[in-house]
Amino acid sequence: MNIWGHFRTITQHKLLVMKACFYVGLYKQGLLHDLSKYSPSEFGVGCRYFQGTRSPNNAQREAEGCSTAWLHHKGRNKHHYEYWMDYSTRPEDGICGMKMPDRYIYEMFLDRIAASKTYQKDKYTDCSPLEYYEKGNSEQFLHPYTKKVLEKLLHMLAEKGEKRTFVYLKRVIRQKKKEHRL
Repeated sequence: MNIWGHFRTITQHKLLVMKACFYVGLYKQGLLHDLSKYSPSEFGVGCRYFQGTRSPNNAQREAEGCSTAWLHHKGRNKHHYEYWMDYSTRPEDGICGMKMPDRYIYEMFLDRIAASKTYQKDKYTDCSPLEYYEKGNSEQFLHPYTKKVLEKLLHMLAEKGEKRTFVYLKRVIRQKKKEHRL
């Protein structure tokens, strides 16, 4: 049980996402990002399974067969693609990813950067979030539009760096707000 270690890790992560959200113009999302991690159902699990090098949800899943903290978290945080899983209107397609609103795709992108920085520390590079994405199997659950936008940002980060990617994202968000589409 590591209360202080878990608190420090989730707070560091939240502050990184908040700073990035503020930079690109997603102020409300920056303030509200991952507040459920401080709730009893998520925080207690995080303290119990804290390791500091990866999500405690993975450790709970390995030990207990599922992560109750993750199930709680993904159902309350719209920046996770799992929040947007639903039955297709075509029964033969089963459960699939729905199109995420742009602001949550952008927050998901910033969340991936912050998570990589938090867990990888000095080993982090601008390629880290893309590499993590490519190791996973999330792309099969993403709506094609969500996948396209997320991958564009991840590749831009890897190829052009954080500063240029954030400037681009800030410009896109500003334009969408002018058009009232965000």
